[in-house]
Amino acid sequence: MADDDTSPLGRLRRASGYTQESFVDAFTRESTRLGINASVSVRQLRRWERETPPPLPHPNQQAVLEAMLGVPLAEMGFDVPSHRRTIAAPISDPGEVKRRTFVADAGGLAAAALVPTRPGPRIGMADLTRLRARLDGLYQTDHATGSVPAMRQARRIEGEVTHALGSASYTSRIGRELQTMLAELHGHRAWYGYDGGHIEAGRAACLEALTAAQLVENPLLQVSVLETLVLLSLKAGRAWEAASAVENAYRLASRAGAGPTVHLVIALRDANVATHTGDLSGARRALSRAVSHQGRADCDVEVPNWAQFVGPFEVDYATADMYVRADQPRRAVPFLQAAVRGIGGNLARNSASYRVKLAGVLLAAGEVDEACAEMGAALDACDGISSPRLVDKMHEFERAASRIDSTAARDCTVRIRETPRGSDV
Repeated sequence: MADDDTSPLGRLRRASGYTQESFVDAFTRESTRLGINASVSVRQLRRWERETPPPLPHPNQQAVLEAMLGVPLAEMGFDVPSHRRTIAAPISDPGEVKRRTFVADAGGLAAAALVPTRPGPRIGMADLTRLRARLDGLYQTDHATGSVPAMRQARRIEGEVTHALGSASYTSRIGRELQTMLAELHGHRAWYGYDGGHIEAGRAACLEALTAAQLVENPLLQVSVLETLVLLSLKAGRAWEAASAVENAYRLASRAGAGPTVHLVIALRDANVATHTGDLSGARRALSRAVSHQGRADCDVEVPNWAQFVGPFEVDYATADMYVRADQPRRAVPFLQAAVRGIGGNLARNSASYRVKLAGVLLAAGEVDEACAEMGAALDACDGISSPRLVDKMHEFERAASRIDSTAARDCTVRIRETPRGSDV
């Protein structure tokens, strides 16, 4: 009986970043990719790692093991009969047919690929946990104080992740997690581009995020990027691109078995596209789907971080937007009022943005005094929030109010002008 700490297969498995359980899952995925009918259980893997000599895998298992670990079966500690041994030789050499070839010194090369030998530090799970906590904290920063300070934090984290990927030593599992974080950071930058009015920069970040998310095979992360791309594409006047992003998001969410909350976010983006293009029937259909998904959101077992902001208030806001597009501001007012009441206090930036939207719609509905009072509340709420998009909305209200001969309107426009602009808000 051999200790799995010293068995060649056990060492190769751990160097690849697998536990015995995760190795079995990866074996199943690899056999599917290869189109080979082969499987292994944790119990069988333990026998391979502990017994001397270990039981010989059958030929299909051998093909999958060699593809996963990149070394011949004999180098995994198995006693392989000559007719099943793989060799290291150029595949174009004349002579006997070779069933599988490896480059010379494959074991050393495989180890180098699994755990890079670089001058930088080694990245472990503790480092990953700290980076993850800071990355997840970007949502709180953005919601509480706006995209400008969140962008500064994101740049620092992205620099650390990129440096680690390029110079540190880590297992393949850690490397995959680092690449996933990088995809998420690109997605954050895309949102900050939208919030900051840097639309082309945001769209470029979306493309980087989508590529990175595809490389780590994370469909829900792709959905999160696509929902931001919808907003950016509409701002860029590319409604067809936004519609395509919605369709792809639906497809990916279905394939990933996503729950109602993720589908709620996609339905809201679908409504955004329909409202923007004046397809009010399509907007109503999308909003009906959103209401249905919202009604089942409590059944969600796990909701991704990027989807946790959504709630009934978003559905009310999107409904109000549809009525504004239909030039019916009075019908939009009660939905916006409900959205302002319903949004949580932890979403300070969105709460202020909702109030500004409500103020503008009240103004369009002829309720000047109420509109200015709502704008005053929004200005109070936005203290300490740095969001260029929020500032733009305020000055859009200012321009509309400046055309109204009213003491309340004049006082309100003066206060808006005195509010710091840009990144200082």
